[in-house]
Amino acid sequence: MIRPQRLKKGDKVAVVSLSGGLLGEASLIHKYDIAKERLENDFGLEVVAMPHALKGIDYVYNHPEKRAEDLMMAFQDTSIKAIICAIGGNDAIRTLPYIDFEVIRKNPKIFMGYSDSTINHFMMNKAGLVSFYGPSIMCEFGEYVQMFDYTKQAVYDLLFKDSKDYEICSSKYWSKDFVPWGIENIHVGKKLIPEEHGYELLQGSGVVVGKVLGGCIDVFPMVVGTEIWPSKEEWEGKILLLETSDSKPDPSYVQCYLRNLGAQGIFDQIQGILVGKPQEEKFYEEYKEIYRKVLKEYHQEQLPVLYNINIGHAFPTGILPLGVDISVDFTKKTIRLVESATISDES
Repeated sequence: MIRPQRLKKGDKVAVVSLSGGLLGEASLIHKYDIAKERLENDFGLEVVAMPHALKGIDYVYNHPEKRAEDLMMAFQDTSIKAIICAIGGNDAIRTLPYIDFEVIRKNPKIFMGYSDSTINHFMMNKAGLVSFYGPSIMCEFGEYVQMFDYTKQAVYDLLFKDSKDYEICSSKYWSKDFVPWGIENIHVGKKLIPEEHGYELLQGSGVVVGKVLGGCIDVFPMVVGTEIWPSKEEWEGKILLLETSDSKPDPSYVQCYLRNLGAQGIFDQIQGILVGKPQEEKFYEEYKEIYRKVLKEYHQEQLPVLYNINIGHAFPTGILPLGVDISVDFTKKTIRLVESATISDES
């Protein structure tokens, strides 16, 4: 897998709307302004919105080809060093016919997003590019009052620094709040509460080393069977990342999604599973039982599963690099990068 160059102050980053077009709505454009100012002032980056990123819900929905065009332009523009997704949604899959994987492969750079952007991460995987399952413009960089320190530190550590041997730790706090988006709530922050669980071992033990592949499990039904869904053989040796969306799917749906993975034979190929913290801890215990139940159905009682990772729709969320070797000690409940997720200019 090709690793992108790490960021440094003064670098230009592009904003793309590959799923929903919320960022360009008049009532929500202030979220872009907040994120832009934060990326420039806190991280020292130059921010540019791609031509169609701020055109609003209707335009973005009606023009998947323009969304893809923005992505291709961002990859081809040598002045752009990273691409960050505006937000998720439910139809990034419609951009697939317009993606040129060779353009991505020949112009490696940081790509980051989560939720429906899982689709785009599978595109990056097909192109052979390491990508970053992490914060978006509207939800994290555009957070009211301030970014969570946990998220902000992850951006510094994984995108700006040599991250070899870096340990991805559990956050010491979390939030179950959702502050409605609106200019009237711009000074309302989320309340923090102590993290009582940390990483939880659901089953299995031992240490595995492999590359992470996966994302938001709600999105999987849209991508299974397409050219970007990995073959059974491509899952061999991988560590499967699974998290649930802000729709907080009923455990019965998660059961169906997991059974599909079992039916594909993916559980027989992978070395372990990392499961994201459910948003607001909705169905926290129920999801755990579903994982144990389905894995038992497929005779995978020993497949190690680490639960409650701060990733995706968790508050706060961190970053997991997809496509670089990581070491997961399921017994000690630790996650560590074996190699840096980025390379320096001199590499």
